[in-house]
Amino acid sequence: MNTALPPAYLDIETAFDGAITVIGVYRPDQGCIQLVDGGVHDLNVHRAVEGIGTIYTYNGAAFDLPYIKRRLGVDLRADYAHHDLMRTCLRQGLRGGLKKVEQQIGIVRTTAGLTGYDAPKLWRAYQNNDAQEALALLLRYNREDVVNLPRIRAHLEQILEEPLNETVQVWMR
Repeated sequence: MNTALPPAYLDIETAFDGAITVIGVYRPDQGCIQLVDGGVHDLNVHRAVEGIGTIYTYNGAAFDLPYIKRRLGVDLRADYAHHDLMRTCLRQGLRGGLKKVEQQIGIVRTTAGLTGYDAPKLWRAYQNNDAQEALALLLRYNREDVVNLPRIRAHLEQILEEPLNETVQVWMR
């Protein structure tokens, strides 16, 4: 792992039919990248994370990264170091989903009140009714997910008094 390379923070949104509707990637060196609808494909995923060191997620070891591998055939864990911030949060007594942890450490969202279940509803409204405001809200929701991950990481590093750059391995069976 090369810690000199910039990190990436990743989160996905899905539709009720299981399709990946949005892949959000926040890179401090490039800002927020969002792959949407037809832009969600293997080449764009590789482009979005090209040149990064570690991918940070929240519950990404169990959900986001395996989902991307299953749906797009892109195994990000094979090519990049990965750190699931949820595991570190749990070890530090921060329990719950991403939004609950954000609340516990004082992060305020403009999309407060929306949950992971709202994301496919927003996508469906956009798809079925060309509701551009639903798409805009979904993208803002995803953007807040990914831009808040470095804030969670910084909070954890302050508690631990050390950088979080190690790879976390999850073995299941």
